[in-house]
Amino acid sequence: MPESNGDRILRVDMTTQTTSFDPFPADWKILGGRALSARILLEECDPKCDPLGPENVLVMAPGVLSGTSAPTSGRISMGGKSPLTNGIKEANAGGNPGQHLMKLNIRAVVVKGMPADPERRYGVIVDEQGARVVSADEYKGMWNYAACEKLFSNQPASASAICIGPAGELQLRGASIHCTDQEKQRHPARAAARGGLGAVMGSKGLKWVLVDPARARPRQPADAAGFNALVKNYSKAYRDGPQIFKYGTSAILPTANLLNTLPYKNRTEGQSPDAANLAGMKIVESFEVRGGGMHNCMTGCIVQCSNVVHGEDGNYLTSALEFETLALLGSNCGVDSWEKVADLDRLCDEIGVDTIEAGAAIAVLMDAGQLEWGDAEAMKKLLADVGSGTDLGTTVGNGAASVGKRFNHARVPVVKGQAVPAWDPRPLKATGVTYASSPMGADHTAGLVIKPGMPEDQYAQASRESQLVNAVCDSSGFCQFLQPSLKDIAEFYSLLYGEPVKPEQMAEVGWQCLQDEWAFNDRAGLTEADDDLPACLREEGVGPGGMMKFDVSADIIRQAKERAPWREEMFAMRATG
Repeated sequence: MPESNGDRILRVDMTTQTTSFDPFPADWKILGGRALSARILLEECDPKCDPLGPENVLVMAPGVLSGTSAPTSGRISMGGKSPLTNGIKEANAGGNPGQHLMKLNIRAVVVKGMPADPERRYGVIVDEQGARVVSADEYKGMWNYAACEKLFSNQPASASAICIGPAGELQLRGASIHCTDQEKQRHPARAAARGGLGAVMGSKGLKWVLVDPARARPRQPADAAGFNALVKNYSKAYRDGPQIFKYGTSAILPTANLLNTLPYKNRTEGQSPDAANLAGMKIVESFEVRGGGMHNCMTGCIVQCSNVVHGEDGNYLTSALEFETLALLGSNCGVDSWEKVADLDRLCDEIGVDTIEAGAAIAVLMDAGQLEWGDAEAMKKLLADVGSGTDLGTTVGNGAASVGKRFNHARVPVVKGQAVPAWDPRPLKATGVTYASSPMGADHTAGLVIKPGMPEDQYAQASRESQLVNAVCDSSGFCQFLQPSLKDIAEFYSLLYGEPVKPEQMAEVGWQCLQDEWAFNDRAGLTEADDDLPACLREEGVGPGGMMKFDVSADIIRQAKERAPWREEMFAMRATG
């Protein structure tokens, strides 16, 4: 196929430790991020492969708009067959690597194979001269922050990195992939967390990818004047608007608690008595005394939803401490303060595990009587054990389902093997439909619908449309917190390529992405029986009198996967639902 605009696909063969470039197919030009990852995986990865074997494919795909001047548009999708769900997985991250790859005209990095010696570690350096695999044995077992400090010690300030911690090297199914942010210290705090893709990266002997665009220019749109005017107007409209993520997702916690959708003690309740001490505004109040503040994790972000959290000593501790982490490592485990969760969050970033999966796994462990509720010190030791590969640490690092199986515990809130995120599907039933029907399993980025009390006959449509809009957003490079609509994204694409792109085309990209992902899962052996929520969420209730249960029929869940005519209202829907 003809090359598009000089764009390329970087291919990395970890069996031979070699790299090569292919031209990017011209007819894929409006595919990026999640949609591009799904297409590559469907064409090049055997869905029946061992997720931690040589046949799995790891894709790192920036969004279409990454590397341009479009605001808050530098996100990157990591894709592969998930060792947690045994289906397709995309996990999305901020930071600067996505923008840097696109400035080098690299639309995707496709990693295949694995080294003959499983004890070896490698890095990939990507710059203006090309790409090369180098030995990284001296980084073996290093925690993420120390590894990045060592990596950047002899690299220019223009570089960024993608890396894994020891959990990924140990191939634990809850392992995450981390990207460095735009802070001077370039912290590895932006996680493509869900689905265990860090374990896939680890199985390939790949410890890090260093990307240095040097002085490469931002990607230039075909209609520069029109694109720049749209950037200016769009940014102004956002800044003049409500800015609902001004203090980050952590500020949403009291609302979730009010809605009975804040998990407490392994979801036995939907409200936490410690919600006031976990609320994000407590973090904001700490800025004046401890330092820290709100910042943008990537260059060009206008949302600035990321909180930089300092400890009592006034030194940097972690970023960002988000709602999902406060909920799963906090209230779900009976932990009573944001300060304790901040320590746990830093540990998860250091060893490279998903805070949602880790929090859910520890809550199951506590529910099974193996750990005291709220014992943050014991949780810290346990997370360190995850990074060390102890017996119990390995069980926890492999996720909530792993803990439930080992201790024969029945209350294990997972879908397709992946832990349910913070937003509880019993009060938010359309969100529950998303958890059940999404190709991703239970994932808060797949299509939340935060509308309690919605009529039953609207669940499927609301879920389907939210899934589609968020798939498009994750393909564009935009952050979901910017809340672009399909119309917005189509307008940016039109000016980028100098030809009309309609909202209907964006809808088709999103729908085809979902179709590709569902097709992969079908071929992997997942069935309609996997499209359901666990018995504990159907049989056990939350809210007044425990009356809120997930009682949605299989027929409604099935409808969420059926195509319906595009509605004009959908084109104006905002990402995040």
